[in-house]
Amino acid sequence: MTDRFVQYRFEELDVWRVGIRIVNEVYRITRSFPKSEMFALTDQLKRAATSIVLNVAEGSGQPTKKAFVLYIQRSKSSTLECVACVKIALQQKFISSEDVSELEKLLKEEYFKLVALAKSMGVPESNT
Repeated sequence: MTDRFVQYRFEELDVWRVGIRIVNEVYRITRSFPKSEMFALTDQLKRAATSIVLNVAEGSGQPTKKAFVLYIQRSKSSTLECVACVKIALQQKFISSEDVSELEKLLKEEYFKLVALAKSMGVPESNT
């Protein structure tokens, strides 16, 4: 028996790889947030970031493209939630723009990769 996990299909997706980088950056920058934010903005940002990759993983196991696209749309929403959290953290001066420059680039990249992935599957986005 091996201690290593099996390589899953979702791990080959660019949106998964970028998402993991986002999670790592979020954990890095939230270390400097005030302790009073531990159960507020810190927690919200971490949950949104992890939701990006968790939805990609969960969606990849769906039986249809249409079902997978719903999870991709959830990942896209979580990406935008991260953007909003970062903007709040900047306004509250919990972090500086230099602290989040890499994260902002990754979030933008992830958003457009998710849009492209959904579009490539040929399933129209729902307006619900």
